[in-house]
Amino acid sequence: MEKNSEKKSMNSKPERDLGPQPIAVIMRDLKLTRHDLVAASTEQITHKMVSRACKGRRLTRRVQLKILNALNKAAEKEYSLGELFDY
Repeated sequence: MEKNSEKKSMNSKPERDLGPQPIAVIMRDLKLTRHDLVAASTEQITHKMVSRACKGRRLTRRVQLKILNALNKAAEKEYSLGELFDY
């Protein structure tokens, strides 16, 4: 019985791909590219981080905040995490 419950907990990993995120729509509407966010950022972010954010790959809170700061600077507008990510 114990082995069975251990298997279940091992298989219950959080889902990584969460589908397209609102940040992709916002960037498209503002005509911003991944490079625009990377260039605007004062923190270390990569094109790959921005791409993963748009595609819905689960990101750490720290990376989400870096993306948020870069978007706010590039768009010259204040967005919140809830507006960019739906998870």
